Amino acid sequence: MAMQETDLRADGGSRGAAAGTPPTPDRILQLGWGFWGSKALLSAVELGVFTELATAPLDAEELRVRLGLHPRGARDFFDALVALGMLERTDGRYRNTSDAGRFLDRARPSYLGGLFEMANAGLYPAWGNLTDALRTGQPQTPQAGGSFFAALYADPVRLRRFLLGMTGASLSAAGPIVRTFPWDRYRTFLDVGTAQGCLPVELARAHPHLRGSGLDVPAVRPIFEEYVAAFGLSERLRFQAADFFEDPLPAADVLVMGQILQDWDLERNRLLLAKAYAALPEGGALIIYEPMIDDERRENAFGLLMSLNLQVVLPGGFSATGAEIRGWLRDAGFRDTTLQPLVGAGSMVVWSMVVGVK
Repeated sequence: MAMQETDLRADGGSRGAAAGTPPTPDRILQLGWGFWGSKALLSAVELGVFTELATAPLDAEELRVRLGLHPRGARDFFDALVALGMLERTDGRYRNTSDAGRFLDRARPSYLGGLFEMANAGLYPAWGNLTDALRTGQPQTPQAGGSFFAALYADPVRLRRFLLGMTGASLSAAGPIVRTFPWDRYRTFLDVGTAQGCLPVELARAHPHLRGSGLDVPAVRPIFEEYVAAFGLSERLRFQAADFFEDPLPAADVLVMGQILQDWDLERNRLLLAKAYAALPEGGALIIYEPMIDDERRENAFGLLMSLNLQVVLPGGFSATGAEIRGWLRDAGFRDTTLQPLVGAGSMVVWSMVVGVK
């Protein structure tokens, strides 16, 4: 089937034609066929391409055999990854690019591939039903007992994959939070909805005076404790099992909610912020970080697409603007709030951090 050639690279295209320049379909075609490059990357992560190439370069046949691929599409697949900037090829041998080697090798602590494993297994099929989600307002993922999270917690394999994905999603935000927040003023922290414990680990590694806890449902405990133990931090970081809607939040100097508010409707968001205010001591702080929509709702395409993603997956989730979240914080009683952009994975993802001080 013949199709017009288009550039699928991340840096291709522009927002519009310059004055006096006839419009072209290039940007439209790039966007329309963008799922090709995305799925090639997701499949490469699933197959372990970057992990196989982490130790030494391989030629096409060696790599094909190691991955168990059919001869028909293997060479095109590898060379597409070269054209997409994920692999390099020299004298017929493939190797990882520096960024792919750092972030997509499963053996490295900087591995972000868990995020893509989750996307490949769950989000990619659900997005195929975006039209149905827009027409019905209903999520397009399996729901056990009417709940995405109930289905997740009931499946140990899927839960582990999800938590690994959350680590990948949090790593890019963890660095700026660890470096820019005045942690020297505080002694304890609680990470609400901690998942694998990515942020607690990064905080404990960077600030030896801190002691912290990660709060999540009981099914998460062994995965959290395994991750924390791998960094030798079991003495300083502990797990607290709770349902943050049903139980009060434990007290700590700083509470952190990373990618939590986006999962719920407005009523539940307000409930969580009220619980945070009640748990914090005078002078304590609440940190909220997640992809936020720009206040004018016209520039941050990722934040808007994330909101659609949440609607495809969850019955009540949505992304908010920074101004909206700061308004919720004021309503909850927080007297001082600041909004700070955080650098995410490359230039595509910009995280925002709202800090509320009691």
